[in-house]
Amino acid sequence: MTSLLRATETELEQRETVPRGGVWSPRVVWALCTAVLAFWGVDSLYVGYFSPWMLGIRVVWATSLLGYTYLIRGVPPSWVAPLTDLNVLFSTLCVLGLSVEMGGVDGPYFVMVPVLPMAITLIYRRYVRSVIVCGGVGLAGTALLLWRDGHTPIQAFTWLSVVGGIILLAAYFSHQTFQAQRVEQEARIERARRESLEALAFSEHRRAQSEKLAIVGRLASGVAHEINNPLAYVGSNVNFVHTELLEAREFDREELAEVLAETRVGIQHIRQIVSDLRGFARMDENEPVACSLADVAADALKLASLRLKHVSFLQVDVPADLPEIFAVRQRLVQVVLNLLINAGDVLESHPVPGSEVRLIGRAEQERVVLLVEDNGPGFSPEVLSRLFEAFFTTKSPDKGTGLGLTLSRELVEQFGGALSASNRPEGGARLRIEFPIHRAGLSEKPSREAEGRERGAA
Repeated sequence: MTSLLRATETELEQRETVPRGGVWSPRVVWALCTAVLAFWGVDSLYVGYFSPWMLGIRVVWATSLLGYTYLIRGVPPSWVAPLTDLNVLFSTLCVLGLSVEMGGVDGPYFVMVPVLPMAITLIYRRYVRSVIVCGGVGLAGTALLLWRDGHTPIQAFTWLSVVGGIILLAAYFSHQTFQAQRVEQEARIERARRESLEALAFSEHRRAQSEKLAIVGRLASGVAHEINNPLAYVGSNVNFVHTELLEAREFDREELAEVLAETRVGIQHIRQIVSDLRGFARMDENEPVACSLADVAADALKLASLRLKHVSFLQVDVPADLPEIFAVRQRLVQVVLNLLINAGDVLESHPVPGSEVRLIGRAEQERVVLLVEDNGPGFSPEVLSRLFEAFFTTKSPDKGTGLGLTLSRELVEQFGGALSASNRPEGGARLRIEFPIHRAGLSEKPSREAEGRERGAA
C-alpha cells in the first residue's frame, strides 16, 4: 500500500519536474533553431550589411536551445532548475545582443525584451526563478541600452517602468501558475491515495470473505452430520404421529405430546446450527465495538464443535469477567474459529492418546490474552519460522488455503492486537492472541498497523 502511494506521488512529481520545454520533440526544436538561424538573412537586409556578430549570436542561441533540449532528458531532477536558468539566461542575452546591433530600444528586436519573461512563464510554468533571471537581465540590459543611446531621464524612466511592470506581471503569473499546479498535483496525489485505499479495503474484504467461505466449506461435513442426526428422529417422529392419527383407534395424547416436544427440540437444534453458520458467513458488522472475549470464545466453540468431535478433551477456561476488548466481534470469532479448526485438524492427522484442545483466557496487566493450545506434535523449527508466510501450509489442498493464519494475524492487528505462535514446554502447539484492554469513554480506535503489510499463513 505504502509503496503504491509513494510510486504514485513520485510519478506525479516527475511529470511536474520536467518543464514543458524539456518535453519538446527534437523535430520541433530543430525547426525552431533553423528559424533562428534563417532570420540572420532578415537581419542583414535590415541593417544593409553582413554582420558576423549577429550570426554568432544566433548560432549561440540555437546551440543553447539544442543543448538544453537534449541535456534535460538525461540529467537528475536536481539539475533541471539550474539548466533551465542557464538556458533562459543565454536566450535573454542573445535577444539583448540582437537589440544592440539592430538599433537599441528603437530596433525591432527590443520588443522581445519585455515579452520574453511572459514567454518564459508560459513555457516553464513552475520555474519562477527563471522568470526573475530573465526579467532581471532584461531590465539591466534595457538600462544600458538607454544609457548608450543617450535618452533623457524621463524617457529612460518610462522605458524602465514599462519593462519592469511587464516583468513583475510575468513573475506574478508564473507564481500563480506554480501555485495552481501544486494544488492540482496535491489533488491528484490525494485522489490516487484515496483510490488505492478503497481498492485495498475492497481487496481485504474479498479476501476475508473468501477465507470465511473456505472455513465454512471445511465445516460442511460436520454440519451435514450434525443436522442429519436430529433430522433422522424428527422424520421418524413425524411418521409415528402421522400413523397414529390415521389409525382408527384411541391414541395416547401424552405420548404424542412427548414425541412432538422431542421433534421441536430437534428442529430448534437444526435451526440453531443454520443460524450460527449464516451469522458467521455474513459480514454485516464492520465497526469495532466493545465486546467480551468469553462471548467470542462461546460463538467460535459452537461452530468449532462440529470439527472437534474426535478430540478427547476440550478444555475451556475463559472467565466472563475478563476486561472487554475493542474489535469487530464476527471477525474475531473468525480468528478463534480458524485456530480451533487448525488444532482439530492437527490432532486428526496426528492422533495422540488423550487428545486435548485448550481455550484459555486471562488478563495480563493492560492486556487480555487468549491461548489456543493442543497436545499434538507442535511446530517444527522450519514450520514455525514460516508459519505466517502467505500461502504456506502443511495441510492438503482440500483442508488448507495457506491464508488462514495470514488473515487471522491481520485481523487481530487491525484492532491493536497481536497473534504469535510457539511450542508448549510440555509438548504441543500454542497460539497466543492478545489485545489491549478497552477503556470505556475512549473514542480513539486502534490504528491499522498491518495495512499494506504482507503476512503469511498456515
